[in-house]
Amino acid sequence: MFDNICKFLVENFSSDFATWLLGESINLTELSPKELSLEPIRADALILLQSEQSILHLEFQTQVDPEIPFRMIDYRLRAYRRFPDKAMHQVVIYLKQTNSNLVQQNTFTIAGTRHEFAVIRLWEQPTEVFLRTPGLLPLAVLSSTINPEVILNEVAREINSITESRTQSNIAASTAILAGLVLDKEVIKRVLRSDIMRESAIYQDILQEGKAEGKAEGKAEGKAEGKAEGKAEALLEVARNLFSTGMPLEQISRVTGLSIEQLQSLQVSESRESNQ
Repeated sequence: MFDNICKFLVENFSSDFATWLLGESINLTELSPKELSLEPIRADALILLQSEQSILHLEFQTQVDPEIPFRMIDYRLRAYRRFPDKAMHQVVIYLKQTNSNLVQQNTFTIAGTRHEFAVIRLWEQPTEVFLRTPGLLPLAVLSSTINPEVILNEVAREINSITESRTQSNIAASTAILAGLVLDKEVIKRVLRSDIMRESAIYQDILQEGKAEGKAEGKAEGKAEGKAEGKAEALLEVARNLFSTGMPLEQISRVTGLSIEQLQSLQVSESRESNQ
């Protein structure tokens, strides 16, 4: 879910990410993982952008993964085989704070081989970096701050100043969903205007991801009922995330295909769990 939001932001605001991560605003285009002969399952979490001189490889993580160092060297070698003359900048970006030492790892090392890559822990990054450009605004609330609600209010003001309606709605929706990693959904609903998010294309992206997850889970079960259960659970997860944006139940129903009764029941269940 959160990986999908980040991928959407990178692909639609690549120059903002290039300025942040590469130090210069350069035109980047999407590089298909197929060009590096990457397997589909592993390519799902991969974000590759390229210019004439370089490749930017990004991985967004909400949880630690001990396989990250190996993936970094694997991708680097595949890119070198395909584009030997291009520099490659690899960055792992951790979204949610954790005490695990795995978020400190920035090398892959075996006997005779050492590969380095960059690691960014968002909760250690200065907030002002993410307030300079629209594409980075949704990350601001995850940055170094003792009061993420104050930052969310500041981001909301910046969003309201965006004049292009589609950009405004997409940034607002992305902010609402990522803010769910650190803030209560009622706070998010109070701060962000739900009306400017309703036309956001990112909701359709979330829905498609939910459907894909459902299909994958169903396939793993190897039975038709497993597929149906997987898809249903994925759609419920989509609905849970949309609750935090303040989107009306009727709109969520249209996006997910769930009935109003199902959504109301899910809200009650979520409320009970949060009060326990």
